[in-house]
Amino acid sequence: MLDFSEFSGLVLFMFIFTAGFWLLIFLLTFVVPYWIGGTIWENFKLKRDAKKSAEGK
Repeated sequence: MLDFSEFSGLVLFMFIFTAGFWLLIFLLTFVVPYWIGGTIWENFKLKRDAKKSAEGK
């Protein structure tokens, strides 16, 4: 059987492990696609503006 210090260490380890797991899931499903999509959109706008300015000259 676990005494209190071992049990509290196990609970703390499990909390840190699961918090890291859910943070990784959040980053892979929301943050990274948002970042990639924003980068693609900004590059598209820059190319579109460069094309407009080249046609205007």
